[in-house]
Amino acid sequence: MEQNKQQVVAVRKNGDGDIVELKLSSGQVVDYLEAQQLAKNGQLENVNVFRGRDGDEHLRSNADGDPSNNLDNLPGF
Repeated sequence: MEQNKQQVVAVRKNGDGDIVELKLSSGQVVDYLEAQQLAKNGQLENVNVFRGRDGDEHLRSNADGDPSNNLDNLPGF
């Protein structure tokens, strides 16, 4: 199953700095909601969905102590 998981390799942010699209290791580009669904289905590596204080669901990288692979720190596209 592990080999079916894709990695997020780049992100596109809006003017407010919020991530709006994610580029996957396959080259596929998905919007934020699609990425949330992929993460919930276990199809994204190193990414999970959590419910924030605002009550909404958000994507985040799994905590591994490496800030370079945090979604906010990935290159833009």
